[in-house]
Amino acid sequence: MSTNETANIGVVGLAVMGSNLARNLASREGNTVAVYNRTHARTEELVAAHPEAGFVAAGTIDDFVASLARPRTAIIMVKAGAGTDAVIDQLAERFEPGDIIVDGGNANFQDTIAREKRIAPTGVHFVGVGISGGEEGALNGPSIMPGGSAESYETLGPILASIAAVAKGEPCVTHVGTDGAGHFIKMIHNGIEYADMQLIGEAYDLLRTVGGLEPHAIADVFAEWNKGSLESYLIEITAEILRQVDSATGKPFVDIVLDQAGSKGTGVWTVQNALDLGVPVGGIAEAVFARAVSAKPAQRAAVRRSAASRPQPQKADAGFADDVAKALYASKVVAYAQGFDAVLAGAEKYGWDIHKDRIAKIWRGGCIIRARFLDRIAEAYTDNPDITTLLEAPYFAQAVTQGEDAWRRIVATAALSGVPVPGFSSALSYYDSLAAERLPAALVQGQRDFFGAHTYRRTDREGTFHTLWSGDRTEVDVTHSTH
Repeated sequence: MSTNETANIGVVGLAVMGSNLARNLASREGNTVAVYNRTHARTEELVAAHPEAGFVAAGTIDDFVASLARPRTAIIMVKAGAGTDAVIDQLAERFEPGDIIVDGGNANFQDTIAREKRIAPTGVHFVGVGISGGEEGALNGPSIMPGGSAESYETLGPILASIAAVAKGEPCVTHVGTDGAGHFIKMIHNGIEYADMQLIGEAYDLLRTVGGLEPHAIADVFAEWNKGSLESYLIEITAEILRQVDSATGKPFVDIVLDQAGSKGTGVWTVQNALDLGVPVGGIAEAVFARAVSAKPAQRAAVRRSAASRPQPQKADAGFADDVAKALYASKVVAYAQGFDAVLAGAEKYGWDIHKDRIAKIWRGGCIIRARFLDRIAEAYTDNPDITTLLEAPYFAQAVTQGEDAWRRIVATAALSGVPVPGFSSALSYYDSLAAERLPAALVQGQRDFFGAHTYRRTDREGTFHTLWSGDRTEVDVTHSTH
């Protein structure tokens, strides 16, 4: 095993994602990659399968550290949790001030913040990096969201830029902020991904149940959508999936797959953290809940048995697919708007200097939610970084206004047809809530004051007030009260 300091970057953990990332790094000019896996046989398999990569193989963690040129830089690609902590501790014991430990897994950003604080006194840089694009992206060019210190990015940035996807001549990587910012942004990305997938699923369900189209015909619709404003990776692969025929049964592939969806946690984390931040992300939440409902077969069967009858699908007219497309686009805009609201709230709470236009740009390639309209999002935040919501940006405001009638028709048709569209309907309700002159929150405040003396504010003058509900119902000014 080599102990010469020949590698400028190392990868620990050689499952599919780690192996593909190592191969990607090795394929770029100027990189020499050290590789290490706890089970050495996996290291040997990778090196034997890809002699062209010129990997520097290590049999022990000490050999691995010895093979890295200073400042040593190692990317950890192991399962999040205790395994990650074990590798971090092994490297931290051996690394020196200025060296860089990178966690490229799907870690909870709060864990990344804690790990960075734990490692910082040693002088070693700890960097949480969000990597999106799956196995293919890791090999051919992912979207990369690094956090960590500005100093560590001076070394790490060029390496990551060499392997990132490229969109319109720009590598899909940017320093998004300190400590846990990288994993936070990746979490939000995944939350938006949940919403996007749910909305596409609802569009498919509407086209099939109300529109009466078979999967192969729906594939043609999606393929056509992918030529216009809805162009995206998820729309593209949806068309491919709907064209797939099961070889064993001859049925459409989508009909032989159990309709129970799982998740790996990042969608849930997005919703949990949005609640903590006070940011409404109903589109993402409904997508998470929709998966949870799908995974309750006993409850679903019980309700089907108890339901006296189900609504008959409404009759679709010639413009139905176009209406679905407009509703899908408007709902997607809401989902992304909510995601970027969460980005802004997280940046404010944790002190991250996050540039929303740069985030939109690095999501244009390599990642799962890559889509044509991310260019529009980047333009919106470049033109006005201080917009209060993406929905007020002129392009998106116009797009939603133009599709609003279709959006309402689709949600109404779905309700009358018994087709669940939690994504479409929650997005429309969110839009209507923002657009309403008055909301029933006034009544809620009255209720809270009645049963809990939580106070309220008035529309006609400044101050905080409480009505003596159990007394003579006079109003008292409690603006300066300690009550």
